[in-house]
Amino acid sequence: MWPMVPPGSDEDLESRLAMASPSDAARGMFLRATVEAVRSLGDEELVRRCMAVGGEEKVVDFFVYPIATNLRMVFAAARMLEGRYGSLEAALRQLGRRAAESFLTSTAGLALQFLSRGDAKRLVGNLPSTYRASVTFGMRSVVWTGATSGRLTMRREFMPYPFHEGLLLGVLEKSQVKGVQVRGHQLSILESDYDISWEA
Repeated sequence: MWPMVPPGSDEDLESRLAMASPSDAARGMFLRATVEAVRSLGDEELVRRCMAVGGEEKVVDFFVYPIATNLRMVFAAARMLEGRYGSLEAALRQLGRRAAESFLTSTAGLALQFLSRGDAKRLVGNLPSTYRASVTFGMRSVVWTGATSGRLTMRREFMPYPFHEGLLLGVLEKSQVKGVQVRGHQLSILESDYDISWEA
């Protein structure tokens, strides 16, 4: 059995970084969302520190950046936001919600909304292909568990499960889906499942 480490901890970050390769990358929109979340604290020095941790001076939405850069920035931002939200897990969820906002204004996010046309099941079903347009790593699939529920599986996914709980909640709620619930389960460092349900 995989020994669970606290999401957002130094050990969690080091484990994820150790498994990342140079070809594992994500779009800059996710990094920008992290920077904007830190900026919401109203301290530009914290913003500079967050950027420095990632080794970047500027972030461009459609560029791809190593997932190691994204991880370092998200984990640093979670620590900066921990006091505001009460825990690292809660801070990671909020960072996921910010990522959802950035994602939905991207080409991939707009395509997801167009393909879904307000239908929650169609939206959830299209999530795996939408992820593929935003990152260069991982495998994702959906299994339906009911008329208004499904399980999204993520394999070789680098962000911790609270981040994706926030991201998925954010995407569904911003798409006007009612009564959304998302519950993540970390199975191993790079494996997680998400039980998603909504109101009919």
